Amino acid sequence: MIGAIVYQLTKNLTEKEIKEAGFEDYFVDHTLGIYPQSSSGVPFSAGALAVKGDPITDLHENMAAEQKARTTYDNILRFCDDYDVKDAIRFLREREIVHYQRFGENLRILTDKLDERNFYAFNPSFDKCPVKKPK
Repeated sequence: MIGAIVYQLTKNLTEKEIKEAGFEDYFVDHTLGIYPQSSSGVPFSAGALAVKGDPITDLHENMAAEQKARTTYDNILRFCDDYDVKDAIRFLREREIVHYQRFGENLRILTDKLDERNFYAFNPSFDKCPVKKPK
């Protein structure tokens, strides 16, 4: 979504506008194509997709990612003055909040269903014989 917004805002820029906006370094490498990267220029990589294979760990990671995205959208809204862009960003921000809530609900459901005093002592998706409860 963000890539589509950036494309729509930059597709008709002139050379002069590219230079005035400080996009010339980006333009040299990517013209006006969308190349996913952080604001500091670090390209997107699969390393951003942190998966451990433990549902408790992964749900916490997902919740953190949703909050990071929400914060990024908050920051975009602070600097943006285009109504149409702000409207789309507000929608994306609301979506991150809902995702965070759903991941939190799933975390609660998962931990409620684990029949162990210390469910953090094992990986419920892999360990077949978690720590036994004392009788």
